[in-house]
Amino acid sequence: MALLVDRVRGHWRIAAGLLFNLLVSICIVFLNKWIYVYHGFPNMSLTLVHFVVTWLGLYICQKLDIFAPKSLPPSRLLLLALSFCGFVVFTNLSLQNNTIGTYQLAKAMTTPVIIAIQTFCYQKTFSTRIQLTLIPITLGVILNSYYDVKFNFLGMVFAALGVLVTSLYQVWVGAKQHELQVNSMQLLYYQAPMSSAMLLVAVPFFEPVFGEGGIFGPWSVSALSTKKMCTQGSRLNKINNCDCFFKDVLQ
Repeated sequence: MALLVDRVRGHWRIAAGLLFNLLVSICIVFLNKWIYVYHGFPNMSLTLVHFVVTWLGLYICQKLDIFAPKSLPPSRLLLLALSFCGFVVFTNLSLQNNTIGTYQLAKAMTTPVIIAIQTFCYQKTFSTRIQLTLIPITLGVILNSYYDVKFNFLGMVFAALGVLVTSLYQVWVGAKQHELQVNSMQLLYYQAPMSSAMLLVAVPFFEPVFGEGGIFGPWSVSALSTKKMCTQGSRLNKINNCDCFFKDVLQ
């Protein structure tokens, strides 16, 4: 009886965590769009801010003994860190150039692309039922894109690149966690600063740094502070929810 109660409590915790994560994620999408539309904040610079704040949050978590860092060879994480940059930058560019509805629907294509990558590159097999569920997802995204009253070709290009890089990133994260025997927080603890360093080098070549339109330009402090806090909360919440979910499944 006690075991059953513990399992029920565990399921409720997971459900509550996923619900909270969903609500926070929705808020972040609207905040992203608000910052792009009304403030014109540079995309890669905003992503760099996200990564730095994410790493600071993880640093605080490890100091609080929420997780224990594991020594990892940086050379084995370079490709993963690069894909992390690409997936966040391209998805933000998709949001910047598309409507919120189109942006969200395009992200739904991540699942079919992940399955395609695992099928053709990793020789994994999926049941017919799972494969059939991909048909309505794909058709829905195509129909929405075709009939979108604010169709933007550049936005669709960014959406497609975002889906592709995000799918690769998700597959590689799972592979690296298994290969290095680490959880998501331990992996991101190394990955976030590496991705930050990559963007720090790349930003001056693609975006202004100082003056009008630059990261150190005259931006609204309240808007930037709100965005950083919400983004950090979402990222850490996703990590914890995923860890709890997979631990529960494995047990």
